[in-house]
Amino acid sequence: MVSVRIREFHPDDVDGILHLWEQMRAAQGEPVYALSEVLASCQEDHAVVAVFDEMVVGAAVGRAAHAQGWIVFLSTLEQWQGQGIGSTMLAALEKKMAPHGLSKLSALLPDSAAMRVDAFLDQGFEVKKNLRYFERTIPIQRKELNSLTELGGRILPRGLWDGIGGMQREKELLERRLVMPLSRPELAEQYGVVPPRAVVLFGPPGTGKTTFARAIASRLEWSFIEVFPSRLATDPLGLAGALRETFLKISELEHAVVFIDEVEEIAAQRKGGSPSPLQGVTNELLKIIPDFRDQPDRLLVCATNFIRSLDSAFLRHGRFDYVIPIGLPDEDARRSIWERYIPVSSAHLVDIDALVSRTDGFSPADIEFAARKASQSALEKSLYPTGSSPIQSGPITDDYLQAVIGTRATVSASTTSDFIEDIELLGRL
Repeated sequence: MVSVRIREFHPDDVDGILHLWEQMRAAQGEPVYALSEVLASCQEDHAVVAVFDEMVVGAAVGRAAHAQGWIVFLSTLEQWQGQGIGSTMLAALEKKMAPHGLSKLSALLPDSAAMRVDAFLDQGFEVKKNLRYFERTIPIQRKELNSLTELGGRILPRGLWDGIGGMQREKELLERRLVMPLSRPELAEQYGVVPPRAVVLFGPPGTGKTTFARAIASRLEWSFIEVFPSRLATDPLGLAGALRETFLKISELEHAVVFIDEVEEIAAQRKGGSPSPLQGVTNELLKIIPDFRDQPDRLLVCATNFIRSLDSAFLRHGRFDYVIPIGLPDEDARRSIWERYIPVSSAHLVDIDALVSRTDGFSPADIEFAARKASQSALEKSLYPTGSSPIQSGPITDDYLQAVIGTRATVSASTTSDFIEDIELLGRL
């Protein structure tokens, strides 16, 4: 033991750490902490190594968070085990981490018969019974957050996908065509499936195309960046230049769903005659998409209410994998939307079946408007009663039905007819 020296980790010790980690994986199975995590903690947190004639024969790595410390890695070369090196490294690491004021130092070890625990026991660690280890991988790393903030992107909450009620046909289609191959790329590759890179969602106004785009990002747990052409137009670089710079910044992210709503604003059908500034923007977007498609783990979602107005070159095969229709909410979806806006305290006073039946042809936005209008009307009747009208404790069925009568549906019969025709002519599922 006298010939082994314990010192702080140096950047030149990376190869030694790699060798120790590979030896541990071969002998005991996959370590709890991945190699990338171990190396990151070596450089950013706390690490000591045991060296013999400048050869790394052991390493101990830890990190501290508030009063809690964790042993990220502890390993000794097989021929040096059983000589107390592990205990000595743990003691040195604990001393190095002491200034953090730790009240607890913990270690997670793989459940393997080959795992040696002597060093931990010798250093005063106790085995805790009846504990379960839960792990969740955070999809966005710290280094990405600055780029994401600069782009105006965000991490959407989990559960948006499950929060979409009804629309089972659309959800199943998006799940199978988009989410599944993107979330399970190894399985997709096994079957020769190339994960999609770009998709167009089209349909009448207010049918939930933005909601679906957000839900896809939530389901994948990827960053969500919405590109607003109207905002980019004020950039000193001009709309085309700003669009190019935005996608260059997006390329720095590991995973991303990029959403462009009302894409017809920048990809409208080009006409003959002298080129216009808008044609230059369309040309720039057509150049951007192939470069975007070359990058893994990202998805471009474009949405439009007027798919017929899009440039034919924009929609051709090779740029967009799918062109998917998003129509008006079905019966189950309308029920789910109504339930979202009816107060819990009034649910027993409302005939939801009647509301679902009377709002066939309504968009989600139409139903939301009618629901809020009914709530406002019920509140006013309660605060400012007229005649012998009973005071209500909340909105009732009649309030909602009156609001429905006073709500004009966004989507006309002719628009619905055009949408059905567009599915046949332009849909690509």
